[in-house]
Amino acid sequence: MEQRLIYHIDVNSAFLSWTGKERRLHDPEAVDLLTIPAAIGGDSSKRHGIVLAKSPAAKAMGVSTGEPLTSALKKCPNLSVFPPDFKVYTKNSAMLMELLYSYSPVMQQFSIDEAFLDMTETIHLFGEPLETADTLRTRIADELGFTVNIGISSNKLLAKMASDFEKPNRCHTLFPEEIPKKMWPLAVGELFLVGRSARAKLALMGIRTIGDLARTDLALLQSHLGVKYGAMIHRYANGEDDSPVEPEEPENKGIGNSTTLSSDVTNFEDACQILLLLSETVGARLRKSGHKCSCVTVERRDADFRNSSHQLTLPSPTCSTSMIYDTSVRLLRELWDGAPLRLLGVRVTKLDEPEYEQLSLFPSEENQKQEKLDKAIDAIRERFGAGAVKRASVLSAELPATPKNPSGQKRDGH
Repeated sequence: MEQRLIYHIDVNSAFLSWTGKERRLHDPEAVDLLTIPAAIGGDSSKRHGIVLAKSPAAKAMGVSTGEPLTSALKKCPNLSVFPPDFKVYTKNSAMLMELLYSYSPVMQQFSIDEAFLDMTETIHLFGEPLETADTLRTRIADELGFTVNIGISSNKLLAKMASDFEKPNRCHTLFPEEIPKKMWPLAVGELFLVGRSARAKLALMGIRTIGDLARTDLALLQSHLGVKYGAMIHRYANGEDDSPVEPEEPENKGIGNSTTLSSDVTNFEDACQILLLLSETVGARLRKSGHKCSCVTVERRDADFRNSSHQLTLPSPTCSTSMIYDTSVRLLRELWDGAPLRLLGVRVTKLDEPEYEQLSLFPSEENQKQEKLDKAIDAIRERFGAGAVKRASVLSAELPATPKNPSGQKRDGH
């Protein structure tokens, strides 16, 4: 069987890179955000929100993704905070995906700032794997104005691990024969999907490196970590992964967005702010596509890699950001068991063309007003930039009434 060739492309500090690029378009002298203590988060003047991304300089000051801005600003008083701008992120992400698609039709967008390419059938058109990846990396920097890391291997897991090696703006290989030298000496926490809770359990078992994990008896792992999860990370530690590169389903079947945080989110209000940002992006894409949705789904993953989702069918089709967000908050409230969150996603499905939708005999006047308002906001942002209009809930963090944090934990300072 022919060995597969997989690339994993990961944008370096995507949100900060894309925000900085947008600033330089308006002011060529604008400082590079990756060279100063900077973060993407909520409103620094009101000290609300959480850190969604941070620069290397901010990281050196102890700032971590997912922590409250109040905590980050105590650690780093000179932290420059910029509001999230998902219109800019979506635009740059789309540009990246379009360029990647020219290298292979078999592409899977893994998140807004990373993707897998199956180059098995097309590499002969370009040259040697490492040389081709380096050319692609250079093209992205020259043509799109930001940098990426590219990992190269025979499966998705190893390609993703390789892309996390030395950063930024690098290409790395991690083929099966390179695992003992390049992967096994790494700390076990560097292995994909080994979270904080699993690290603690593995440490108690004397497992410190990925190599230790690879050599551990599978039955012993499963007795401590569970049958499914224990088997999965044991396979990963040995570089085993046969999952295919799966192109995203056609947009007419659904529109979604998700974000993975490098630090756990345990506070319900913080989780709601993330849902609002995701709902903004999904709602804007929904309206741009000319569709309305009848179903909203919230997906979540906890620190122990447990995935779950919850969905709700709406009483009538909508493209309202507020309706999507309010529904998402309700779904998360019902879904979340309090375990620390690592991923949140919002997805809308059952899409209808507006001209073909079945009109309600009693359409909601409030819903119609909200949809008109959303479209007006879209038009203003399209003309003047995403920062021209901000929702009050983003500025003041006044979220819908919610019960106490389901985890029963107070906000910690990380």
